[in-house]
Amino acid sequence: MNKSRWLPLAVFAALAVLLAAGVWLSRNPNREALPSPLIGKPAPAFSLPVLHEAGRLMSSEQLRGSPYLLNVWGSWCPACRDEHPVLTRFAETKRVRVIGFNWKDEHADAMRWLEQYGNPYWMVLADYDGKVAIDWGIYGAPETFLVDAKGVVRWKHVGPMSEATIRDELLPALTEVEKTR
Repeated sequence: MNKSRWLPLAVFAALAVLLAAGVWLSRNPNREALPSPLIGKPAPAFSLPVLHEAGRLMSSEQLRGSPYLLNVWGSWCPACRDEHPVLTRFAETKRVRVIGFNWKDEHADAMRWLEQYGNPYWMVLADYDGKVAIDWGIYGAPETFLVDAKGVVRWKHVGPMSEATIRDELLPALTEVEKTR
């Protein structure tokens, strides 16, 4: 019997199995979420300029002591505009400090954007060249991180936050963070 005539059938069967496995694995409704290697680890150290205070730097060490939500945004980001009202309503609860992380933006554009849409942030840090974002594993905006009082990343969300994201994911994570204070 000639084995080479069974080769196309074997290749087809292997591809069919791979396709079936991909379909089976994609049934997860949150399949676009990428797990962050930072969860449970210290947040990357940084020292960044404060957008509204020329010459002032803020470090990750200075933010320790109370939990904070780090929200990555840019004036160039349409999804950030969609997320902004939801984030603003959450920030108004003052349950946790909401820190803006302005990523790869021009200073004037960021200031104009905040003036136009409102500033929900306790403070806005500016990563003009995007180098700090690399350490955080940021690959797009918006992205949001919850960091506990000890400086450990406890939660991450990629994409615009919705009321459901806040209710179903962020608030339970924040409750856990508050228990460990």
